[in-house]
Amino acid sequence: MDRCVVLVDAGYLLGAAASLLAGDPSRSRVTVDHTALITALRERAEAETGLPLLRIYWFDAAPDRRPMPEHRRLRVLPRVTVRLGALTRAEGRWVQKGVDAAMHAELSELARNRACADVVLITGDGDLLPGMMSAKEHGVVVHLWALQAADGDFNQSEDLVGEADERRVLDREWIEGSFSLRETASVFPAPGQGPRQEIAKILAAPPAAPPAVVPPAVPVTVPARPAAVASEPVAPAANGRAQSAAAALKVVPTPKDLAGRTAALPSVSANGQAGGQAGVNGGVHTGPVLRWSSDRGWVDRPVPEPAVTAGDSLPTLAQLTTAEQRWADREEDITSIGGDAHEVGQVFARRWSERLGDVERLTALWPDYPRIPHRVDGELLRYAARFGLLAHKDDQIDEHDRYAIRAGFWKELATRVPGGSMVVDD
Repeated sequence: MDRCVVLVDAGYLLGAAASLLAGDPSRSRVTVDHTALITALRERAEAETGLPLLRIYWFDAAPDRRPMPEHRRLRVLPRVTVRLGALTRAEGRWVQKGVDAAMHAELSELARNRACADVVLITGDGDLLPGMMSAKEHGVVVHLWALQAADGDFNQSEDLVGEADERRVLDREWIEGSFSLRETASVFPAPGQGPRQEIAKILAAPPAAPPAVVPPAVPVTVPARPAAVASEPVAPAANGRAQSAAAALKVVPTPKDLAGRTAALPSVSANGQAGGQAGVNGGVHTGPVLRWSSDRGWVDRPVPEPAVTAGDSLPTLAQLTTAEQRWADREEDITSIGGDAHEVGQVFARRWSERLGDVERLTALWPDYPRIPHRVDGELLRYAARFGLLAHKDDQIDEHDRYAIRAGFWKELATRVPGGSMVVDD
């Protein structure tokens, strides 16, 4: 039949809309104009497919499968059929049961009976992939619709995106036509609507005094503080005795903190005497040290400081990218980028240089060519891993892909920085 059908996963639609508008996937954060929403879905589906609408199926969950008020409003609208799964409590959170199975069954049945020529799916769950493939095998054209995501996370299964015949994204403007933020109740009650009198007395009562501390009958001898920590600030304890600020806060020092504390201490040899073999500047270390074992005993060697260049001060792509840009990048990666190693490096460099904005700052990279700043290089390789690059082949990491990724990075930058093409060697 030359008609179209719309299958809506309400959990996905309402949750994604709440995430976009309120920054919280809770459906209670938004108010839905169901009449406007159904009308917008019908008009959009008929415009996209060029076919009249047969029906909109609304799949949702409810406790004991009993319709909620919103389900009652929906099922009386023309051309709308509501299918309910079970909403159960598991591990402190609500979980839908049977919604995906119902969508899969409906999709397969519509395709098998040739009830429609086109199906519009509004969902992000990859569990519907078998149903989508079955519908395509029966000659049905599958349109996959997504909602714009503002949190940077891709909100649809990549397998669904790859299998769909057509795909569209419902943007913020379209969503705001049917959704609005729900007004939250004020934290402070209005005048005349406060708590009852006895509750008010309890709230106004002063806090109870802490119990008195009984001093110990036997005096306690406090050992002398070591000289290494004698300069630490002292904080009063609850029982009147002094203790160090570190002990009061119960802060456990990290290895880096310990290295910093020993930076100015005199070196100590294996026999416990100051001024050991590895003493620097008259037996005083100027930085953290590593201890090596040898036939002459323990030998302390200063840790070399890493070389820092001007390029290392440049921000990473993640620091320059907003949440909406991150979502758009993910869209482009899935729908447009082929995954060639050289292309991946170019795409990363294009985004990074455009969002950096200042071409003059990129010139700081050329003196270190072909070295890429450490943080940016690590981010580039992690980005390439999304496309299956850098995979283990014969238990070894493919170095050829690494070279191609970095070559693409430099080639793209060379087209954007004056004089860069003279530095980069193809």
